[in-house]
Amino acid sequence: MLNAFTKNFTDNSTDTGFQFTFHCDLCGDGYKTEFVPSKIQKKAGFLSGLGKAASLGSSLLGSSVGSTIDSGIDTIANRIGSMSPQWHQEHDFVFETSQEEAKNHFHRCPKCKNYVCNNDWNEQEGLCVDDAPRENVEVASARAKKMTNDIHQQADKTQVFTGKIESRQTICPVCRKPSGSGKFCNNCGVSLALLKCPKCGTQLQAGIKFCGECGADIDSSVFNRT
Repeated sequence: MLNAFTKNFTDNSTDTGFQFTFHCDLCGDGYKTEFVPSKIQKKAGFLSGLGKAASLGSSLLGSSVGSTIDSGIDTIANRIGSMSPQWHQEHDFVFETSQEEAKNHFHRCPKCKNYVCNNDWNEQEGLCVDDAPRENVEVASARAKKMTNDIHQQADKTQVFTGKIESRQTICPVCRKPSGSGKFCNNCGVSLALLKCPKCGTQLQAGIKFCGECGADIDSSVFNRT
């Protein structure tokens, strides 16, 4: 039976060698130990075919945090149950030495007894971040949350549109009826383009009687439009 110091670990061993990943009890991030070649690999030629099966069954770094020691043991037993007693002996020995290597990368919280990685360890308080959250992180998080709430509250109070909603129609200067949105009146067919003063050439709005620049008499039914 493999008794790991963490609640979660992954056995990455194959018939060619041994390697283990030990996971943080809080976030699940893992530390993978150095690969140790099997000393009896060459002597166990009849087990060479099991290498592929073991490789396919091995878990990758960052496996589910919810896995337990019991489930890990069951998985390992199914995968390496057919290996030789010599292989198992070597495997168990490397597992113990690998734990000593991995422990240097974890901290044990004296309150909850969890082993956590550096990211989940409050070095000032000597506790994991679940039991003693980092003050600067909590302050930054609270400030960002408050700022977001203030922005939304100010946005809710802001009047974005201040004008009046109304429907406007273009009136034809000749027949005095709604002309539509085209270039010609829908009722009388007159062009709705700007007039041009025949004397000074100033562009004028349709419907006026005299040019505002030179005072010329404007007949909207006779003069050309632009």
